Amino acid sequence: MSHVGVPRGTVRKRRSLALLTAGVLTIPALAGCSSDSEGTSRGVPQDIAPAARDRVADGSTVNWAVDAMPTTLNAFQADADSATTKITGALLPTLFPMDAAGQPKLNPDYLESAKIIEREPKQVVLYKLNQQAVWSDGREIGAPDFVAQWRALSGKDSAFWTARNAGYERIEKIERGADDLQVRVTFAKPYADWRSLFSPLYPKEITGKPDTFNDGARTALKNTAGPFQLKSVSKAKGTVTLTRNPRWWGDKAKLDTLVFRAVAPEDRTKALADGTVHITDVDATTADRIALALRDGSNGQPLTHGPGADLTPAAALRSWALAHGSDEEQAEIAQAAREKNRKAVAAYGAEQKALRGYAVRKSLEPAYTQLALNGESGPLADDRVRRAVARALDRQELAETVLKPLGLPAKPLGSHLALAGQPGYKDGSGALGDQNTKEAQALLADAGWTQGGAAEKPKDTKAGSEAEKKDADDKKDAEDEKKDAEKESTEKTGAEEKKTDKDEEQAEKKADKTDKDEEKADRADDSAASRAEGLYIVGQDDKPGAGPVQAPDASTATHVLAPSRAAAAQSLALLRQASAVSAVSEDSTTAEAASKAAAQDKATAQDKQPGGAAGAYAPLGTAAPAPASVKGPLGKDGKTLTLRFVLPSGPGSQSLRGVGDRIAAMLEKIGIGTEITKVPDESYFKDHIASGDYDLALYSWPATAYPATDGRPIYAKPEPATDGSLLVEQNYTRVGTDHIDQLFDQAVAELDEKAARELMKQADARIWAAAGSIPLFQRPQLVAVDKKLANVGAFGFAAPRYQDIGFTDRQAAGSPADRKK
Repeated sequence: MSHVGVPRGTVRKRRSLALLTAGVLTIPALAGCSSDSEGTSRGVPQDIAPAARDRVADGSTVNWAVDAMPTTLNAFQADADSATTKITGALLPTLFPMDAAGQPKLNPDYLESAKIIEREPKQVVLYKLNQQAVWSDGREIGAPDFVAQWRALSGKDSAFWTARNAGYERIEKIERGADDLQVRVTFAKPYADWRSLFSPLYPKEITGKPDTFNDGARTALKNTAGPFQLKSVSKAKGTVTLTRNPRWWGDKAKLDTLVFRAVAPEDRTKALADGTVHITDVDATTADRIALALRDGSNGQPLTHGPGADLTPAAALRSWALAHGSDEEQAEIAQAAREKNRKAVAAYGAEQKALRGYAVRKSLEPAYTQLALNGESGPLADDRVRRAVARALDRQELAETVLKPLGLPAKPLGSHLALAGQPGYKDGSGALGDQNTKEAQALLADAGWTQGGAAEKPKDTKAGSEAEKKDADDKKDAEDEKKDAEKESTEKTGAEEKKTDKDEEQAEKKADKTDKDEEKADRADDSAASRAEGLYIVGQDDKPGAGPVQAPDASTATHVLAPSRAAAAQSLALLRQASAVSAVSEDSTTAEAASKAAAQDKATAQDKQPGGAAGAYAPLGTAAPAPASVKGPLGKDGKTLTLRFVLPSGPGSQSLRGVGDRIAAMLEKIGIGTEITKVPDESYFKDHIASGDYDLALYSWPATAYPATDGRPIYAKPEPATDGSLLVEQNYTRVGTDHIDQLFDQAVAELDEKAARELMKQADARIWAAAGSIPLFQRPQLVAVDKKLANVGAFGFAAPRYQDIGFTDRQAAGSPADRKK
């Protein structure tokens, strides 16, 4: 699948930098909170059509599609991407690749052994290299290569342009062991994730100098040590071509040539049909077309899908009649349309026939999709609002939306730091809680977001705490009342002389008031201003806003003295909060009440805000609220609760946008509005996510076998820069706590693997509670593969063994376009 939604350059590149916080959460002990046990975690197996090497033919060329040409072949630079990872995986040493369970596994092609030999006074790791391991120029892989890479990535020399140094900065020294095949690494500070280091391992010719590190490995790798070597890079053709490495000491590569070809996601169906690629990630639409092609090839029936498939017999007859009618102009137009449709049908049929030569191999990608909540500013700076958003989500429904139609297990992900099937996985979502609409509404009410809050006049102060604003308002009201009293006392002096005139004036005002009240009752749907002046009259069933509602009139309303503006506003806010906390579910009684209320009082959507409690009163003519079942946006201080939801607009992001639409609908049910903004894929991260120009966003993080190292820069508390800004690289949610930082720091220095995993589970529980990132589901992995290819497809966690990939039936070398399906 396309990697839209995965931050560019993060496939095994997530490393330390400063992050941001919205404050430290006070939460209960969460170490034991979980919704599942670690023992029940099961991953989805890989789907690669495995075959023994003796069943795979030697020779031939395979074309493998990538999203774009890699901008660099240096995996440690900021612009390295998934194409960089794929290519360097076939060219350079990876000492501990991930296995099918997502664990690092020693690679015997490069290492005989690697282990901690000393823990005190300092950690020492001894690597014993495979004595056959050599670079493509014939030089042995050895300690000088380790030393050069350490110095380049340690962060001590700023001349090296590197995107990460995590782990390397903990090394004190590297030296030769008992012989040239031993490398002894001494750490200044303990480092639990030492297996993550030196992968990929570059030759000293590249890492030894800043110039060669910065520029020498961007478009060329003259010295390699994998089953393949780099033959050429062609930007014009959009290809990176690899050939067998003649000095490779391991199992000989089955393929003569492996070509990585840049193919945009929207062009991949055509590329498959044309035979220009053998292997490509695909979306659900292309996967469906391949499935239809396989079905249609076996039944021998005409196609019932594609161009013209929805043409009814009547429409076809009309088209024929127009094409053969007496009106020459209409006939010409109809004939052209019929010819265009005929060509489209023929082209589609040819593509479907070609697609029968492929299979879609399915698993779960080693990456997960999350909902990110930007806690830097706005409503989401309040952790109660973030938790309310999280509690509104039905994550099971979202997972089923994406995974169930593909025939993949649809279960929400329960961890930020491990995926199902990995040893450290444990569902920690219980620290935040399951989906619960009432509790989400209560959290919002507690944060001050209420029905009708958008209609309230904002406070007249620009700075200071809420208490200061309230005190200022109360003081102003008191001063106004004092002035009114003084004025009334002064005016009493001439009261007797003007009694007659005053009585007449009062009579006129009373008549005017009566007329205005009648006019206001007739235009209740325009009475937004009056609703902000006092309290509502609601149903007498002890349920705020529930039951049949009658509009007040002179005969039924009880007249009371209106409270002061500040007191009324405060009471109204409290009542509305209580209403939100005790909101009842929509049932037939409430629906009937809503229908009656709509007939009796034609209020606008904004009028239909539940608020107040039974027995509360409003000034005469105030429109009564509709029942609680009528949903509307929440508000506070005259502003509605609306969040900016940014999504990518590219053709490969349809599934992501569909998930976004469902999330928006779920939030609407609790009174949160969303403004969905679709932006180009190329600017999605740079201009929106990384810069913080969003409230809600969907994107993915790749899996890791080293959560203490790779997870810290994503979830740790940001640090302020000298200019007062916050340094944020990968914590795009801008949410973090000191406690989370401490747990990461403890885990990365804990050499006992079991103890380190327990620390990561505690950290995950607190990340859930902070509610900056809500994991939704593990991404689907759909790979279209030539049916005759073996040992390639949806790898899941595992790294490919490039030397085992090949055809089970002999294929002629040369252009794949010449082969028959």
